Amino acid sequence: MTTVDSGTSKGAEVPQPEPDPRRWQILALLSSLQFMILLDMTVVNVALPRIQDGLDFSDSGLAWVVNGYVLAAGGLLMLGGRLADVFGRRRLLMAGVVVFALSSAVSGAAVDPWMMVLGRFGQGASEALAAPASLGLIALLFTDPKERTKALGIWGGIIGLGGTLGYVISGLLTDLASWRWIFFINLPVALVVMFLVPRMVTESRMVREKGQSLDIVGAVALTLGLVGVVYGLLQAADHPWGSTQVLLPLLAGVLLLVVMVLIERKVSDPLVPLSFFANRTRSIVNFTTLFFMAAFISYTFMLTLFEQRVLDYSPLVSGLAWLPLSVGIGTGIGVGTALIPKLGIRVVVSIGYIGAGAGLFLTSMIDVDSSYWGGIMPGMLVFGLFAGITMPAATNAALHGVTVQNSSLASGVQTTMQQIGGALGVAVLVTLAIRDADDAMGDGVSAAVATTEGYGLAFRVGGALMVLGGLLLLALVEKVDTELRDPMAETVAGSR
Repeated sequence: MTTVDSGTSKGAEVPQPEPDPRRWQILALLSSLQFMILLDMTVVNVALPRIQDGLDFSDSGLAWVVNGYVLAAGGLLMLGGRLADVFGRRRLLMAGVVVFALSSAVSGAAVDPWMMVLGRFGQGASEALAAPASLGLIALLFTDPKERTKALGIWGGIIGLGGTLGYVISGLLTDLASWRWIFFINLPVALVVMFLVPRMVTESRMVREKGQSLDIVGAVALTLGLVGVVYGLLQAADHPWGSTQVLLPLLAGVLLLVVMVLIERKVSDPLVPLSFFANRTRSIVNFTTLFFMAAFISYTFMLTLFEQRVLDYSPLVSGLAWLPLSVGIGTGIGVGTALIPKLGIRVVVSIGYIGAGAGLFLTSMIDVDSSYWGGIMPGMLVFGLFAGITMPAATNAALHGVTVQNSSLASGVQTTMQQIGGALGVAVLVTLAIRDADDAMGDGVSAAVATTEGYGLAFRVGGALMVLGGLLLLALVEKVDTELRDPMAETVAGSR
């Protein structure tokens, strides 16, 4: 059975007359799938040193294990939402599961770096296909506002748990078995989902109006443009900035991004209407999101390498060492939510950015003799707490001034900017750390000391980006209504 709209308004759908009696079981199924997909965004971090040794990645090439995922997810997310609306959410969900299973198998069986990177691109693409489709299905399953709020709370909690457990699960599997099992463990989950979804989930889609187009060219131009820019930046770790190896991919990437903007101006149904950025608050928040995620993702990337390469932590110990970050973020989200009605979104988000920057400056003081309790954990707790404070305020600011119909677009843009920021951050800050370490070793400094100094420099730059983002938000963001919204509820409402 396929549910389509029979009205004349664009994007309208006929609500289900009676709630599906299996809706909670379906929610558990969809949440489990999204848990596994998002788990793979963080689960590789602890395994990075073992993956580097096993596949002979260079220091700069290792960044693609992270960037392959986030570039595909960020570049294709908006297209994935549109495809789900047009071709059917269940169909796109199934396609995402198939891509997820195949790409996990490729990553787990990788014998060369290119296989791992290809698999990671596939995993990112699976998130871009599955996440919007899953949210759309939840919107249709839970038509009662109270039930929907509860369902979205469960959904968000399970996804958050995936981010928290990713480090621990990675450490356990890598230490006790092999890094390959962080990918192979996905296969039985994918098989169960592929068996159950056609039997439990009803198809739903929107009627495609005459003349309505899919901006596939724009999405491809965005993704390839970002790949070109990131590739050029990572090449700068091993080549001079003026070399062909750096300039050619950079210029090609920038050209493709310009083409993408021109496409968005011309097509009748763009992925992201440029008028969306006319709102100053939304534009500034999405711009500073690049700073936030650049610092956040590069922090987890480099601190993991420092723990295992310099301090000689095992993968299991390294995974457990990340638990204070999760505690800090969880606490910060609660504090930030409580502060918004009292201080306002602009002040809270600015405090969060600046405080997270302070946490990175604390972390940058590490050296080769640092202990976990005195050298790593203090900065981690400060960073996690203030990063958590930032999250509810930034999400609400990203939805400032949007209508219910545009809330899906606003949420999608915010998520896309998060992925892009993470990719650019790893490319720029890891390159900075590698070049600084190489220069120090050229002056006779030991590899361990030089590497640590390089990471410290990158952490300071990340901290400066956080502080700059906080100051920009404080100076340029409008005074936003302090009423805390449920952005997830608005997002799925906009998909109806």
